[in-house]
Amino acid sequence: MKRSHGVRPRPATLRALGVDDPPLRIEVNGAAYTRATIFKHDSVAATALYESPQGKIVCKFNRRQAFVGLPSRWLGRLLARREAQVLRLLENVPNIPRLSGEVFVAGAHCENAVAHEYIEGRPLRRRERVGDQFFPALERTLAEMHKRDVGCGDLNKRENIIVGDDGMPYLIDFQISLFLSNRWPGNSRMARAVIEWMKAADRYHLQKHYARSRPDLFGMTSREMASLRPWKIRLHRKIAAPFRKVRRRLLVALGVRSGRGFANSEHFAEEGARNSTASECDRHKTDRS
Repeated sequence: MKRSHGVRPRPATLRALGVDDPPLRIEVNGAAYTRATIFKHDSVAATALYESPQGKIVCKFNRRQAFVGLPSRWLGRLLARREAQVLRLLENVPNIPRLSGEVFVAGAHCENAVAHEYIEGRPLRRRERVGDQFFPALERTLAEMHKRDVGCGDLNKRENIIVGDDGMPYLIDFQISLFLSNRWPGNSRMARAVIEWMKAADRYHLQKHYARSRPDLFGMTSREMASLRPWKIRLHRKIAAPFRKVRRRLLVALGVRSGRGFANSEHFAEEGARNSTASECDRHKTDRS
């Protein structure tokens, strides 16, 4: 990987595992796996690919590093439990990776980790012309998710949509996904309203990607789609966009990123940003629509 000039590695407090990287070896369902590649290591989680004779899995280690003296292990455990629960709820849904099982490191249960099967493929590229059945299949997957009262919440990011080696779509990364629980407040009227809003956002973002990649099939251009952007998403952008700018400027000020503060300028850029060109980063803000 080509490293960016003029930047330094993230300080421990801005890494989910502090000074550590994901462990070299883990055990899942009694099988030993060895780390092959680190996909990313940001403030929230470190994600890596593991291999064994049984196959390949992806393991995400959520935050355990304290932040300005405040304990964070509870957050890592919570995020791991929630994502594992989402994968259980989506069991047998086509084009969703399967939960692999509990993760152990040196014989100890790793409560901040969640592992799932690895999908052979790559992230959806900007305006990539995928096969005719790609987005219809993705629409069916999303509809089944919503039927099970699960909102993806992060479908605006193209890197969360994998183009499989078989040409089919796969959804990954359910870190911020929400679902209805059996107990209050997780099944309250407010919870239901939030999930319904998330479902609407999911549908819009899927249609946005559809219009950008296959306007010939979708029947509408991305510019025309933007004119139909729901007011809740417009409101979210007005709040989120300034926050992202401040965050990027802070990372540049800390010397962790350079230029305009895009992810691919980091010393160790996450896997989804490693092959991004400067021009793609300049258009990044339009991908957040």
